Amino acid sequence: MKAEIGVIGLGVMGSNIALNIADHGYRVAVFNHRVEKVHRFLGDATDTQHFIGCESYAELAEALAAPRIVLMMVTAGSVVDLVIEQIQPLLQPGDILIDGGNSFYEDTERRLATLREQGIRYVGMGISGGEEGARHGPSIMPGGDPEAWPVIREIFQAIAARAEDGEPCCRWVGSGGAGHYVKMVHNGIEYGDMQLIAEAWDLMHRGLGVAMDRLAEIFSRWNAGVLSSYLIEITAEILRIRDPDGTPRVLNILDAAGQKGTGRWTVIEALQLGIPLTLIGEAVFARALSARRDERLLAAERLESEPPPAFGGDTDTAVAAIHDALYAAKIVSYAQGFMQMREASRAHDWQLAFGDIALLWRAGCIIRSRFLNDIKAAYDRDPQLRNLLLDEFFARALHQADAGWRETVGMGIRQQIPLPATGSALAFYDGYRSKRLPANLLQAQRDYFGAHTYRRSDRPELSFHTHWTGDGHEEAVDD
Repeated sequence: MKAEIGVIGLGVMGSNIALNIADHGYRVAVFNHRVEKVHRFLGDATDTQHFIGCESYAELAEALAAPRIVLMMVTAGSVVDLVIEQIQPLLQPGDILIDGGNSFYEDTERRLATLREQGIRYVGMGISGGEEGARHGPSIMPGGDPEAWPVIREIFQAIAARAEDGEPCCRWVGSGGAGHYVKMVHNGIEYGDMQLIAEAWDLMHRGLGVAMDRLAEIFSRWNAGVLSSYLIEITAEILRIRDPDGTPRVLNILDAAGQKGTGRWTVIEALQLGIPLTLIGEAVFARALSARRDERLLAAERLESEPPPAFGGDTDTAVAAIHDALYAAKIVSYAQGFMQMREASRAHDWQLAFGDIALLWRAGCIIRSRFLNDIKAAYDRDPQLRNLLLDEFFARALHQADAGWRETVGMGIRQQIPLPATGSALAFYDGYRSKRLPANLLQAQRDYFGAHTYRRSDRPELSFHTHWTGDGHEEAVDD
């Protein structure tokens, strides 16, 4: 009997996705360029799981029922192109090739266009949830050739995570590179969430002197409220783990963060689109700064200053303020991410359904949280919502958190604890709701040194130039 789907790549994600698919009653053909991995994988399979082990691309193609569905779970970049080069000649028009890795969306669009000429239906599918999600139910964001979706929908909705209402966290996102773009923004928001949580923990631990056991209790309590999320949950668990000598494990982990690139892609794309993705940008830069550890240690000696005064306020009040700041900044992070997707959707004509994207992230993925139901509700109220901050629910939440947010940023300054993401979120909030920004002076400066012209608030339909170094007279100029 032929397999219903093939999986290329039996690393952590690929092997767990294959097991997940088999658990749901599908026969899966598996292949890995290191054939010994295929043998090990088959040796660990249970009697109820149906696999066909393949030792070549040709065997894989032969093992699949038509139309062939092939899922690539390989490293993003040139490896994907190499796999496509090997498998494409063995496929027939109407077959479906899926990239389940973290590919850059422009690579996905290039591959889609090339394979479409051969009659191959190509899908760029974002998958989030890590090893555990892949095995038991990830969040899945498919996009690409829309003709492929009716064929693959049943399989991937079967293996996806289920939200509390039973809905699968797998829906068609859009054409072209939409699936991988949405996954990229998901990862950018993930960077922001992680940085915000780290800043809140750092401020409470180093700034307020809160003991680690109590911090674990605080995060557990927060996880029962509006901040309920996977990342808050695992933070509480992390803070409880001790080394054999009793030291909190987290304090013995080197403070130099790694990154695989999707956060940087998100920020670069935001710059290309002109989206003020300030919080996620600061989260990416915070990781880059942490990685310069040797330089930081030198600076700590050379730039040493008077230590901050010991915190003398009420700890419970301060913790409550930090909670509000974390919630408010999280709202801004998602608002910026959805701003970016809105602009990208318009630029690429993807027609993204933002409420449905929020549903995709409610379970299975790293940023899963209760908060996403509120985002879905906001887009249900207004499908054309320009920004989450303009929704009544989120506007009210930010107003209620305002005082604690400002107090938290002030605490960070007084205690010399850097809060780049939390602080940039507040600056964005103040800037976004400001009736007037100092860009008028910037425009005057640009016109002064480069004759770039400017528009007047009382006559915005015309461009003007001032002879700043002459008699100061102003004249209208052609655009």
